[in-house]
Amino acid sequence: MMFSPESLLQLLQRFIKKSIQIKQIHSVLITNGNLSIPNPYSFQWATTLYYNTLIRAYLNIHLPQTTLLLFTHMLSHNIPLNAHTFPSIAKAAAASNITPNKPLYTQALKRGVLADPFVRTSFIHLYAETGDLFSARNLFDEMPEPCTVSSNALLDGFCKYGDMDSAFLFFESMPMKDVYSWTSVVNGFVKKECYDRAIGSFQQMVMQRFSGDCVVRPNEATFVSVLSACANCSGIVGLLYGKQIHGYIIKNEAGVSAFVGTALIDLYGKTDGLEYAMRVFGRLVNKEVCAWNAIMGALASNGKEKEALDVFDKMKVGNWRPNEVTFVAVLSACARAELVELGLQIFNSMLSRFGVVPGMKHYGCVVDLLGRAGFVEEANEFIRTMPFEADASVLGALLGACKLHGVVDLGVEVAKKLYKMQPQECGQYMLLSSIYAEKENWEHATSSRNVMVDAGFQKPPAYSTVNATVCN
Repeated sequence: MMFSPESLLQLLQRFIKKSIQIKQIHSVLITNGNLSIPNPYSFQWATTLYYNTLIRAYLNIHLPQTTLLLFTHMLSHNIPLNAHTFPSIAKAAAASNITPNKPLYTQALKRGVLADPFVRTSFIHLYAETGDLFSARNLFDEMPEPCTVSSNALLDGFCKYGDMDSAFLFFESMPMKDVYSWTSVVNGFVKKECYDRAIGSFQQMVMQRFSGDCVVRPNEATFVSVLSACANCSGIVGLLYGKQIHGYIIKNEAGVSAFVGTALIDLYGKTDGLEYAMRVFGRLVNKEVCAWNAIMGALASNGKEKEALDVFDKMKVGNWRPNEVTFVAVLSACARAELVELGLQIFNSMLSRFGVVPGMKHYGCVVDLLGRAGFVEEANEFIRTMPFEADASVLGALLGACKLHGVVDLGVEVAKKLYKMQPQECGQYMLLSSIYAEKENWEHATSSRNVMVDAGFQKPPAYSTVNATVCN
């Protein structure tokens, strides 16, 4: 069946986000010869239009490598490129983390399309996404009238790569700030573990409300980022701020989405607010897998391991499919409750029943499960059977088990391995010293601490918090 060029183009545009249809139409275009130019002076821009639409379509269905392959076909077949070609290509390169980016930029420069603000903004985004902030800044500074979108692209690059000093200075200089600008700053401070500044930026955003003629309101991503900051604040401060933000959401939003609900559950689970976490979970209209994972983690970390496992059973009855994070939460609950047999059954069912391939975290959970219950040698043997080399987290779980049960010789062996992996970490020295001390081997205990001191390591000072209850 033959299609006219116009009908094929209409089909492409209609099914631009449908994977199967896009591939079928692509095949028809190849078969009909629409992606080649028999006469270099005829139908050139029609062919370019086909390629541009295909490029955008494959980017929409999350196949950036195919997008880039189409671009190379355009170059090899001398298909004319235009200003509509490069934004999608730059996004595909950013999604694929392609470096270096200079050849793409050179192609755009060669064809004189960099004057187009959309093209220039797409290259700012590409450079910022791949960590070339110097080039991104230079491109931005060359723009005669940079828009908020191009400003956000550069700002997001600063935040993503942790240059929050430059990010905040640039943010302050922006004449217009939208919700994406504020969210980038909040998220950037969270990544740098500057949680108080993340919360402060959110509060400033809410109080300001307007940027020029633009009304600025937090979106789902903003709430998730700031609630993460609250969850990681020490003491009661995070809980107080989190409750305030929760109140703001209830007052100003139509409802609590699954992702915001997950962030709230995580917050309350980490700040002694388990009752609130349960209430949020119970009221969620759409319980995505992430929300189930969060409530299981909250229950397990607050001493409610069996309740967490009950939630896991309810999740399966409700036909929710567990993922990698689910099994970390469930295996951690089994480890805390020392339910060795059940934990091993669940671990062995991951691949066979649920199609989830166990990763390093899952193996670490099993080592913790066996180690806590006193099966230290079995945990060591389990590590030997792993399909990959154990990382520091897995060995750390084994070393913790050695300390807990006073297994000195194996503890020394594991500590030496950890030292080779992480020579700058003082934790293994502290644990090893504790193992020796509990066996009253004071000479070796002192020696371990002296090694740490001689290397210039310092144990972080301990602190305590007091949760004050105010009574009327």
